Amino acid sequence: MTIPRTPPESPLFAAGLYILKMTTTESIAGIDVYLTKTPGIGGVVRSDASDFRVTEVWAPGKITDAENGKYLIVKLTKKNWDTHHLIRDLSRWFRVSRSRFGWAGTKDTRAVTTQRIGIWDPDRAIETKIPEVRIPNAKLEIIGRSNRKISLGDLCGNRFRIVIRWIDETEEEVRDRVNRVTGELSHAGGMANFYGVQRFGTIRPITHEVGRLIVTGDFKGAMMTYLAKPFPDDRSYEVRKRLWDTHDFKAALVEFPDHLRYERAMLNHLVKQPDDYTGAFRVLPKNLLRMFTHAYQSFIFNKILSKRIKEEMPLNQAIVGDVVCFRGDDGLPDASRTQEVTQVDIDGINNLIRKKRAWVTHSLIGHGYEPGDGIEGVVLSDLGIDLPLLTRGFEIAEMPELASKGGCRAVAIGVDPAFDVSADDAGVGVTAEFFLPKGCYATVLLREYMKG
Repeated sequence: MTIPRTPPESPLFAAGLYILKMTTTESIAGIDVYLTKTPGIGGVVRSDASDFRVTEVWAPGKITDAENGKYLIVKLTKKNWDTHHLIRDLSRWFRVSRSRFGWAGTKDTRAVTTQRIGIWDPDRAIETKIPEVRIPNAKLEIIGRSNRKISLGDLCGNRFRIVIRWIDETEEEVRDRVNRVTGELSHAGGMANFYGVQRFGTIRPITHEVGRLIVTGDFKGAMMTYLAKPFPDDRSYEVRKRLWDTHDFKAALVEFPDHLRYERAMLNHLVKQPDDYTGAFRVLPKNLLRMFTHAYQSFIFNKILSKRIKEEMPLNQAIVGDVVCFRGDDGLPDASRTQEVTQVDIDGINNLIRKKRAWVTHSLIGHGYEPGDGIEGVVLSDLGIDLPLLTRGFEIAEMPELASKGGCRAVAIGVDPAFDVSADDAGVGVTAEFFLPKGCYATVLLREYMKG
């Protein structure tokens, strides 16, 4: 594959602001630090969506074949599609409710992704229409049928194949830096398990801010943030800015472009019922709604993990007061099985961590969360968070369907990436291939190698 020598025309490149923009977005998402010290190779990811390929890896035996099953299982390959938007278009194509669709994970939009979706289709009416589907950059292939709906627990992880282009270093230097970063990550026990910026919004990183306002009971503020908070790189900046300044829902409904489907649905509700902010949120798909509160939990986790790294506390070694989780049947961290580390059992726990049978965790703060001392308390204090109020807020009395329980997440995940470094007249490029468990982000791994 030929690698172009220079990036495409972009105001960010022209102004020399590309690295600044990425750094600012990561900081908004609570990612304040790198785990590795080696200088990055630079470069650009996703100059084209085909440079970022994601394929689901399924846990064995989760979805069993059933010739007369009520669910149609389909392989979906899509390019440059938001999962929620595509499911909405498919529901319109088949003229059925979106609630009949199930999938195991929301995939990257600017990418080529392959995943399974399940559709409730007891009378096989949808199955007969699959060959007729004509949606740009989306392909459906029937796999079979099942008696179980596809859900998040069915997914084991994802395999990635990612091309990094426009690296302004020699081939020898790129190989050296890649190898050094790999060594540092191995020594640290894997990559820092941050939530990636796409969980918060890469152009408008506001998802967690909407969640914070929902949790604190400010539904009007949450609604305005989602609809109108402007960011310079958003192509709808001007219309959002006018709504932000005027709160004129009727004018915004006229001005907002058709591709802002969810915003227009909310605006349509607000034109009819201007003060019904919770009702406006309820026009959104439930999967999207839950992302708001989950993103706020993710932001707090990222801040805690950033603090741990800054304080040079180990990720692959427990200290007294840490909480660890243990290996599940799938060989991955099981957040439902946890134990607080004491001086009595610390040696045994660290032995399990070395054998990859246990992992250090930090909290996903939600209702039912038991407050503790240490680094988590410091971060919450720095953020000005009243923990009892926050945990009660996650119950969300006005919209109980958005309630989020507390939990935990491993702070480091082992990864074994393979890199192919090549050079030709166009320059140096790198192809990376690796597997990550569900809930882990390829962009978090890549940032350690690229550093902007």
